[in-house]
Amino acid sequence: MTLERKIDINRMLTVGEVAKRSGVAVSTLHFYESKGLIKSIRTNGNQRRYPLAVLRYIGIIKVAQKVGISLEEIKKALSVYPIGSKLTAEQWAELSTCWRKDLDERIQKLTRLRDEMDWCIGCGCLSLEQCRLRNPEDILAEQGSGPRILEREDDSILDFN
Repeated sequence: MTLERKIDINRMLTVGEVAKRSGVAVSTLHFYESKGLIKSIRTNGNQRRYPLAVLRYIGIIKVAQKVGISLEEIKKALSVYPIGSKLTAEQWAELSTCWRKDLDERIQKLTRLRDEMDWCIGCGCLSLEQCRLRNPEDILAEQGSGPRILEREDDSILDFN
């Protein structure tokens, strides 16, 4: 005998229920709402109620934040869909594809930072111990200010010939 659990997709959740089920504080829910990331309706008694689909939105927000995507970027990506609508697997794939290029670039920069942190990053400090090897005669200064080696798109920046 199997037990079938019937979910009422029209059920509205209290702010406390959403906080408990999503693992975020009530104040965070209010903050997300003030930023236009989620939406509630008000009862006759002026209490907030959220559609069940809000749990998925909060899950997306939390995952995106954990990988360094800003709330503004999250809002922009979610704005393509009607607020509070239940995202399909296809829509989630579209959403994640939007973030893929940015995440790949971040991964590349973080990997480079991890692997090269002990060396000069082409910041223009003119460190004689390391820059003579990594940035001879401060060639990278011609390309602009800041950590040129760290922010490179490819390794051709390191070809000083």
